[in-house]
Amino acid sequence: MTLVEVDGVHVVHRVRAASLFGRDNVYALTEANLEIAAGETVGVVGESGCGKSTLAKVLVGLQKPTRGTVRYGGKPLSGLRPAELGRHVGLVFQDPATALNRRLPVAKILRDPLDVHHVGTNAERAERVKELMGLVGLPSSVADAVPAQLSGGQRQRVAIARALALRPALLVADEPTSALDVSVRAQILNLLIDLREKLGLAMVFVSHDIQTVRRMSDRIVTMYLGRIVEEAAAEDLPDDARHPYTRALFSATPSLLHPVEPIVLSGPVPSATAPPSGCAFHTRCPKATAECASALPPLTEAAGHSYRCIHPEITTGVNAS
Repeated sequence: MTLVEVDGVHVVHRVRAASLFGRDNVYALTEANLEIAAGETVGVVGESGCGKSTLAKVLVGLQKPTRGTVRYGGKPLSGLRPAELGRHVGLVFQDPATALNRRLPVAKILRDPLDVHHVGTNAERAERVKELMGLVGLPSSVADAVPAQLSGGQRQRVAIARALALRPALLVADEPTSALDVSVRAQILNLLIDLREKLGLAMVFVSHDIQTVRRMSDRIVTMYLGRIVEEAAAEDLPDDARHPYTRALFSATPSLLHPVEPIVLSGPVPSATAPPSGCAFHTRCPKATAECASALPPLTEAAGHSYRCIHPEITTGVNAS
């Protein structure tokens, strides 16, 4: 069953131009199309500035699309009341130190969504707070502690519990371990896996670490300069990656189980205010030809695997559409 549909979504920001006169357009998201099934985990990967966090904000309603539609259960996100949206989706931010109110104790942080949306009686809200703490592995002794008194891992557990307070069907985790010590990252990742299985959650897991995304996800979406350039089952990657950029990301974080021949990308990521013509990746792609700059490559699809590239790494048995 399809839980979420992202249909032709664009996000364009207007920013002050470098010349101090006029404004430039920043193309943060371009023609994003994505479906998320109930209980499915979709990983989103790409370099900084590729549009990962913008897509996450669109999914939770923090960023309004310039054009296009996001639907939950067939209903446009724009037509949902805040209480309805909170029951559809929860968000876990990158840095729990800044995402949590430093003046409030843990119990109050977890109770806030319940109070705002008038969920249950006072007794039921108090019981739900205890349930949430147990769900994420927080001891009852920290209920009266403020965030500064907690470890980084404990703060992120509080943030996850808060995101789950209204029992959403989808959890969006935007770089949820990047601000944590290496020693606790695995604990948080394992917690998210356990919660997904226990609660039947759908999840969007955003990260620059493609090996972690592969471990966490059923399906992986690769983004480059605001556009989705490849979408494939996690188990098919990296061996069956078709887009050179996806293969470059895997080669940058090698795995002993899935070695990939190193791919060196030349030059910086182009500016989002003036994206290159045609395939935006052609300015850095080792396989690029003049044809790549002339027009956006068509979307090629086969057996749930899609990509935009006219010089794919693997072409056997794939038909363009």
